[in-house]
Amino acid sequence: MNGENNEKDGYGHVSLIKDTIIIGFTGGILLCLALQFVFYFNLMDYSPKFILTSWTDLSWVDGWLGVVMSMLFFGILSIFAALVYYALLKKTRNIFAGILYGLVIFLLLVFIFRPMFPDLPTFAKMNAKTIITGICIFVIYGVFVGYSISYEHQEIEKQTKVKTETDIT
Repeated sequence: MNGENNEKDGYGHVSLIKDTIIIGFTGGILLCLALQFVFYFNLMDYSPKFILTSWTDLSWVDGWLGVVMSMLFFGILSIFAALVYYALLKKTRNIFAGILYGLVIFLLLVFIFRPMFPDLPTFAKMNAKTIITGICIFVIYGVFVGYSISYEHQEIEKQTKVKTETDIT
């Protein structure tokens, strides 16, 4: 494999997967920061630390270290979510896929993964402010992850097309 044919030999695919992992991790950290911010201003009834407090009752979880560890866990989980977007929706060209993706992740968290996190209140116990804020933040997260991955995919396709046209001539 020589340096001139990297795009043809799968370099673009590997580059996009690396970018997806970085986008996912960054999106997860930003999601956790946004959730912590709205919790601080009482726009949500639960802290993003529910991911830790559901499984442990150690004292450090309640401090700043709990916030940092929650951000890391959100980042790691978000990598998997971004890879799912990559596998299913990377070729989409509109913002609505990201909006739907964020909404689906919120609904999965609240309805499907809720038993894994007992400190996360049930949907029936959440007030309207918490539900609306949560949906909005997850939609923003979905748009960030979705649009970033789709944009990178389209850019690599353009570069591959230009490279192929240049090689032909």
